[in-house]
Amino acid sequence: MVTRITGRAWVVGDSVTTDALYPAFAMKLPVAEAARHVLYELRPGWTEQVEPGDILIAGRNLGLGSSRPVAVLLRELGIAALAADEFNSLFLRNCVNHGLPALTVPGVRGAFADGDIARLDVEASWIENATTGDRLTAGALPPLVLDILEAGGILPKLVREGYLPNDV
Repeated sequence: MVTRITGRAWVVGDSVTTDALYPAFAMKLPVAEAARHVLYELRPGWTEQVEPGDILIAGRNLGLGSSRPVAVLLRELGIAALAADEFNSLFLRNCVNHGLPALTVPGVRGAFADGDIARLDVEASWIENATTGDRLTAGALPPLVLDILEAGGILPKLVREGYLPNDV
């Protein structure tokens, strides 16, 4: 994991559900195809605009709902990190388990507009809007979470530590 990430910001609102992020019909599709349907009801055409390294910014309670593995689709699209005013706890843990950095940053949604350049430091726990110069402090991530992110997710961490075979 790279601790410092710079990318274009995409902003969504409050209480974006896992249904909106990973629609039920897409769960039967291969990951690459399912990824094309992320946020299709809220932001038609968004997946065609996303580029590797982009950062998704959200309001309160991002990932409300079921435990769908949304992080897999976001990574498939090239999303490098998430920052939200608040995450649904199950969604946040799914992001960590899949190696997708996610920072809780009060006020972050109001500090960014689509297309702004976001810079964040996962280990130092801050995000900056390079377009406006605003910098916000995030909640610090515990060392275990940083270690999981560094490994690329929980399964790679368990392989690295010898708890799982290399072919997982």
